Amino acid sequence: MTEASITADNSPAPAPAPAPVSAKEEAVDTVRFLALLAIAVLVFRSFFLSPFNIPSESMQPRLLIGDYLLVNKMAYGYSKYSLPFSVPLIPGRIFARTPERGDVAVFKAPPSAQNDYIKRVIGLPGDSVQVKDGIVWLNGAPLKREAMPDFVIPVTANMVEASRAMGTLPCFSMEFEEVTAEGQRQCRYKQYRETLPGGKSYAILDITNIPEDNTPLVVVPEGHLFLMGDNRDRSADSRFPAMENQGIGLVPEENLVGKALVGMFSTDGSASWLNPISWFTAARWSRIGDGF
Repeated sequence: MTEASITADNSPAPAPAPAPVSAKEEAVDTVRFLALLAIAVLVFRSFFLSPFNIPSESMQPRLLIGDYLLVNKMAYGYSKYSLPFSVPLIPGRIFARTPERGDVAVFKAPPSAQNDYIKRVIGLPGDSVQVKDGIVWLNGAPLKREAMPDFVIPVTANMVEASRAMGTLPCFSMEFEEVTAEGQRQCRYKQYRETLPGGKSYAILDITNIPEDNTPLVVVPEGHLFLMGDNRDRSADSRFPAMENQGIGLVPEENLVGKALVGMFSTDGSASWLNPISWFTAARWSRIGDGF
């Protein structure tokens, strides 16, 4: 050991103090971390799981306004619609898989493919689909439909807000609204269990008679799907021609975004940012964790 490394009392010299990190370096490190985090979140949401919220009543009774879902982005493969803002970085579809009948699928709605819709897959390529007196006929046979107890749902703040935006009433019409002894407004609808040929069943609503209770026979072309909302009288689906905010027609499979996986949160819309207690009272806890 050299003399230069020993102090006068023969103890080791103190290590030099680390150079202080400048505020500029800290800022650069923070920006780098946030950028990497944003990229990781973007990749995860684009290719694995992504959250979606339900803004309408078209999938009642299974989905309510204010439900938040996780959607499996891997289920049907990937296209440009898997990416934020539909950036055209993926040519066509890769790892493509056709949904099964009965799947609840998220997709970019025709004709503009700008908005995310969620509907149930009824007809696959090659299937013939027709609605007669409200009954769905698939490949020449009517789907089994059995009556269930009425679907009763309280009128919530987000239902009122959504109906006001659409210029309608929360319960479709006053005919279906009632008031409990406690003064709570609620909607009561006819509910049925519909069963597909493979045995998959689900609840649907048939509230009233509409012209689309009877449709022409349609044969689903290759690469397309026939989709319907479970609320048969409040759903702009494949029974309607593809017109913005009026119908979607037959949906190209490349428009698929993912498959509904699980409910991760639900709120009735009554929460206020100024009242933290309302964040808990507005939550519909029983709906969290419901799978598909």
